[in-house]
Amino acid sequence: MTAPNPWLALPDGRPDAALTRRLRAAHEALVTRGGRPARGQVRAVVWDSWRRSLGSGVDPDGSAPPVDLLDDDLLAYRAAHPLAPVVPVIRRLLVEDAEADRMIVAVSDAAGRMLWVEGDRRLRARAEAMHFVEGARWAEEVAGTNAPGTALALDHAVQIYGSEHYRRSVQPWSCSAAPVHHPVTGELLGAIDVTGGDHVASPQVLTLVRATVAAVESELRWLHRETTGRSGSPPPAPRPAPRLEVLGRERARLVLPAGPLELSLRHSELLLLLAEAAATGSGRTAEQLAAECHAGDAAAVTVRAELSRLRRLLGADLVGSRPYRLTGRLDTDLEQVRRLLARGAVGPALERYAGAVLPRSTAPGVVAARERLAASLRWAVLGSRRPELLLRYSRLPEARDDVAVWAVCLDLLPPGAPSRPAVAAHLHRLRRTPRAPLRVH
Repeated sequence: MTAPNPWLALPDGRPDAALTRRLRAAHEALVTRGGRPARGQVRAVVWDSWRRSLGSGVDPDGSAPPVDLLDDDLLAYRAAHPLAPVVPVIRRLLVEDAEADRMIVAVSDAAGRMLWVEGDRRLRARAEAMHFVEGARWAEEVAGTNAPGTALALDHAVQIYGSEHYRRSVQPWSCSAAPVHHPVTGELLGAIDVTGGDHVASPQVLTLVRATVAAVESELRWLHRETTGRSGSPPPAPRPAPRLEVLGRERARLVLPAGPLELSLRHSELLLLLAEAAATGSGRTAEQLAAECHAGDAAAVTVRAELSRLRRLLGADLVGSRPYRLTGRLDTDLEQVRRLLARGAVGPALERYAGAVLPRSTAPGVVAARERLAASLRWAVLGSRRPELLLRYSRLPEARDDVAVWAVCLDLLPPGAPSRPAVAAHLHRLRRTPRAPLRVH
């Protein structure tokens, strides 16, 4: 007897009311009591995904997944995405018949962000209520068990039928998805998903999705050959801008085209301060930099000497004088996190936050930048009301004794979350410690 395919939701292609009842009972037992299902009650791939969702703090009745990309940011990001050139193939194979077949077709990036959502207009209008829209992030750790998110998490084609979804608001839907890889590098590029009613969980739909992925990867291979030319040599890549890394580092690292360069603490401070000034379109005099570098009185001549050494090290094509300023583009990891926070992309900002800005520095200008970013990140995480972000944020040194963060985290975690007892115990210890900082949230 052939074993059932574990990736298929409905091997015989027909929904079953008894199956739905069993799934809902098992889901309720897990999220309320942490109970395990009876053998055969839930597919192993779904049960494992439910456990991951619970461990990430996903609320089964919580708010819709976040929208990370909006408007011009979304358009620019997806235009530059490797899957953009093959969207016509997806439209030809899936989208053209999607309305007649009552389906939505979605294409995501490797982080689970929906880049294209097309197909049946009435279904798309209904799906907007659960944020199944372009720019929203449906990664499993944010949205719970769902076909595109779980396909990316497991790097395998998968179907999720109705009540197999972790979040209850998604349970009226079914979906089939498969990951897409670059055919030459093997890099995971994203996923193609079909969402709709129960019929989307049939084996035929998953076969159609996998065939579309094969056609897309074949087109990507052809495009790669066309781009590299007959010689096999790819076109020259654009010269990347230097990048200054200051988050979680005692001394900055400057990543140049020729390779990384570790800077002294003083040069780290000066270059960061010049980058901060450049963000407002200005430069700094030696006297201004002296005030921003030293807590007490400091001679401008000392700063001039350090800047002279810095210019010899980096070249005048990056650092100019009169006033001291950046003469070329310089990216910083600090500014990247700040931009993400400015557009409400709290999850990606937290992922890129490697720690405090130059934590050993006592330079007033650096301390101010450090405190501004830390405060912005803290308020954004608290305001998100997302337990998986609060859990991740609570592991940072600056959040270890933050009563407000731990209290909100405990309040938002579902009753059966594995991390809930540890969060409750830590919060209890903080509240019993007289010196624990009191913060308003």
